[in-house]
Amino acid sequence: MGVKLEILRMIIYLTFPVAMFWVSNQAEWFEDDVIQRKRELWPPEKLQEIEEFKERLRKRREEKLLRDAQQNS
Repeated sequence: MGVKLEILRMIIYLTFPVAMFWVSNQAEWFEDDVIQRKRELWPPEKLQEIEEFKERLRKRREEKLLRDAQQNS
């Protein structure tokens, strides 16, 4: 009886992580929920603001790199 119980425990211990990994990699099961949640968190108006902010940061970084390059030359 003890050996059968240990074999069952081993099967469960090995199967559970593999099954969870397989389920979490089924993107089509969760795709609609993820898209809906992203739209709730970041509506299109906010996305535009975020993109503008990223552009301002990128321009600042480029200007700083240019200033540093000119000072080092």
